[in-house]
Amino acid sequence: MVRRNRVSDIVEAGYKRRPIRFGSQYALDALSWFLAISLAELFRYEFNAMQIAVLPLLILSLAAAALQYGIGLVFHLYQGRYTYGNFDEVRALSLAALVVAVLLGIPIAILGTWLHTPRSTMFIALPIALLFMFSVRYLKRLYVERHARPGEGAQPTLVYGAGYIGTALIRRMVTDPHSSYLPVGIIDDDPALRNRHIGGVPVRGSIDQIERIVGDTNARVLVIAIAHADSDFLRRISDIGVHYNLTVKVMPLLEEILAGKSRVSDLRDIAIEDIIGRHPVDTEMESIAGYLTGKRVLVTGAGGSIGSELCRQIFKFKPSELIMLDRDETGLQTAQLGTRGHGLLDTNEVVLADIREADVIHRIFDERRPEVVFHAAALKHLPMLEQYPDEAWKTNVLGTLNVLNAARDAGVLTFINISTDKAANPTSVLGHSKRVAEKLTAWMADETGLRYLSVRFGNVIGSRGSMLPTFTSMIEAGGPLTVTHPDATRYFMTIPEACQLVVQAGGIGRPAEVLILDMGEPVRILDVAERMIDMSGKDISIVFTGLRDGEKLHEILVGSGESDARPLHQKISHAKVPSLPAEELSFDAWLARVVTSTRSRTSGGTRH
Repeated sequence: MVRRNRVSDIVEAGYKRRPIRFGSQYALDALSWFLAISLAELFRYEFNAMQIAVLPLLILSLAAAALQYGIGLVFHLYQGRYTYGNFDEVRALSLAALVVAVLLGIPIAILGTWLHTPRSTMFIALPIALLFMFSVRYLKRLYVERHARPGEGAQPTLVYGAGYIGTALIRRMVTDPHSSYLPVGIIDDDPALRNRHIGGVPVRGSIDQIERIVGDTNARVLVIAIAHADSDFLRRISDIGVHYNLTVKVMPLLEEILAGKSRVSDLRDIAIEDIIGRHPVDTEMESIAGYLTGKRVLVTGAGGSIGSELCRQIFKFKPSELIMLDRDETGLQTAQLGTRGHGLLDTNEVVLADIREADVIHRIFDERRPEVVFHAAALKHLPMLEQYPDEAWKTNVLGTLNVLNAARDAGVLTFINISTDKAANPTSVLGHSKRVAEKLTAWMADETGLRYLSVRFGNVIGSRGSMLPTFTSMIEAGGPLTVTHPDATRYFMTIPEACQLVVQAGGIGRPAEVLILDMGEPVRILDVAERMIDMSGKDISIVFTGLRDGEKLHEILVGSGESDARPLHQKISHAKVPSLPAEELSFDAWLARVVTSTRSRTSGGTRH
């Protein structure tokens, strides 16, 4: 009850202050008209005040004040719509004053002699009144901004980028008394912006002049305010920050700010994901993903890192029904939170089932009749599957076959199997099992003539059990940090990028294809480990454990005999894989191939 009373007191106080604030604002505008009209007549009579008729002047001033109030209400000048002194208020104020001048100026121009008022009074008074009104607002804005600047504890901060995001960030910083950052300079590589000031903060030069700028400002923080900065750029800035003892921070993506997920002031430390990640492929998602709108869509493995992000992205395209299937109830709760904003698990959009159970999967597909299926359910940890190859067979091979058969029988039109780069020239149990899944998907495409295809990509940054969370845990524990081989490299992509590719596959992929993203240059694992240790500020050693069974020194994306054609998008390859009919499946023959590839790899020396 006490808390409720305090809240109501605050609200009531706000309502009391609002009429005071805007009442005084109107009073100043009315006073501006009185002074402007008085000066206009004084100028008209060449400073001979004796010729001024006082009563008509007072009546005219009162009429201008009354009209200003009425028209001001129409333009919402005195109702708190505008931020004090911004351009929207200036435009509204100018229009209101112009209307007042016209409504009074025309009658005076016609009847001025009879009214004992100079005909030009209102037209002379208009710019004078506006000057007074603008000045009052400008002085008020200066006063507010001066008293709203960050306190003495704020860190001197450089902002890299004088564009829209940088401008919004600086204006937010200089008007927030609680901000931890005080902008002392802007860095921008555009020579045309030199000597420009934003919110009183000067553009001090380009990033090449960082040594001088840091010396002049004693800056301790560098904020990157550039939309879609790539990983190469962020690595360079991160290295500069380390060299000049600057804490480097980044801002949310502009899309997140506009969507209301983040604010301009939500700064965070630069992360390893920023440095090795890449931005999603630039494609018109709305036109490509139209096959999802109004359709019944089912996602297997919906509780995993990829599956839950897929559900979030699919949900944006307004399917008629999104069915999230997984055997992990906690994962399903995460998926539901990402789409519905709650994890009640009390609706039929979440389905608790195991793809290994063919009868259950067939019953679900028969009841729900999905039209589009994203198959993300799989076992993916390479060392674990090397110990338990039969588990990989049951889930990645037979589980995929169960989903494919159920999809065919239910009349699914589009089926996207999510694969891995380890399926290209496979050397591990994981790679071989996912390779068979690709072949089964191609076989089903041949059987149905429909768009059944696979999407192949590399390591996903931040997924459960992946390298980066593992390294982070090791660092937090004090080390040592284990790396398999000093020369080992991997391809990396962010979870949103991986899921964007998967969604695109349904729009541009053709039956029996494998779509492969051009993932740029592979990243050396040792470089990532060393950078993460540097960013942690801890003294942690690195231990080399050697490549594990089935692991490659360098992953590849396109296997032997596969084409690298890119007919529709310059960063997406379309390859064909041979089909494998279900009746030819044999666990013993598959396991023999796995053992044979392991022996040939071991006898051949270095693993590629």
